[in-house]
Amino acid sequence: MKLIDEKKLNGKSLRLVKGDITERDVDAIVNAANSHLQHGGGVAGAIVRKGGQVIQDESDKIGFTPVGHSSITGSGKLPCKAVIHTVGPRMGEGDEDNKLISAVNNALRLATENGFKSVSMPAISSGIFGFPKDRCAKILVGESAGFLNENPSSSLETIEFCIFDDNTLAYFRNEFNKL
Repeated sequence: MKLIDEKKLNGKSLRLVKGDITERDVDAIVNAANSHLQHGGGVAGAIVRKGGQVIQDESDKIGFTPVGHSSITGSGKLPCKAVIHTVGPRMGEGDEDNKLISAVNNALRLATENGFKSVSMPAISSGIFGFPKDRCAKILVGESAGFLNENPSSSLETIEFCIFDDNTLAYFRNEFNKL
């Protein structure tokens, strides 16, 4: 894990790191999930491979999470306490920006409702769902900064973006430079 940037907002941290989200020692990690919570590929597949089948089993009990919404399960063998499964939009389904805004805010609300102090999220929808990486970074960074500013009583002290590849990281770095 490599810390790329950190900004303080209302005494809380917005952090950008490069690394593997399944290795993050935070209260919760965000999984970029599909509505049926079938964690086969991408970030979701890696989370189940490293955390264990229990994450998929708990997801199966939840069954369905609409686009723009979030569900929570345990974390199995991962170092975090919980996995927040957030369903971002697929490009081409319509109203994608607003759906991604809803997804990130619902994930942060769920983290707060559970009293978590730290959460790490990937570039939701920017992988196999095809959401443009530049718009993803703008929405995730902007909405997370807004959440910290508008919810000073939130239990969250750190919102982190854990980005795996240099291409996506460059877009997030650009958005951090605007803060």
